[in-house]
Amino acid sequence: MGAARMGSTPLPGIGVRYDLTTRDRRRVSVVAHRDGSRTLNAYRQDDPDACALSVRLAPGEADALVDALMPEHRSPSLLSTTELGLVAERIELSATSYWNGRLLGETRMRTETGVSIVAVLRRAEAIPSPGPDFRLAGGDTLIVIGTREGADAAAVILGRE
Repeated sequence: MGAARMGSTPLPGIGVRYDLTTRDRRRVSVVAHRDGSRTLNAYRQDDPDACALSVRLAPGEADALVDALMPEHRSPSLLSTTELGLVAERIELSATSYWNGRLLGETRMRTETGVSIVAVLRRAEAIPSPGPDFRLAGGDTLIVIGTREGADAAAVILGRE
């Protein structure tokens, strides 16, 4: 799977179309109209040229959607880690990592860094609260929460080859 790709195409007399191809090869586009409105388009997975959804958004509606997509978006039911002096980070485990195929408990992550591994993302699956007997695999993305220093130390430990 490759990284997400973004491109733009001028649409004379209309505006600009921004195209995003995700890591999963899904296509989404936004047409920024000259009048300030936006059209959000999502394309079918089995036919990436066929539009499955098209929604025209007024400028205020587009602003609300952008706000919801931004990392700074706050839901009253979510705990803000930055206000507590904590960070939440994703750390990817490479296929050549020393930890590939080893048990999570062997990393001694909490003891060595003070961070907690709260979830592991593997392919399209999320594994919440993995235990010490969870076997790590190259390509896993570990979600860690702790201090900035602890998260940096965790990245160094997990990056070991």
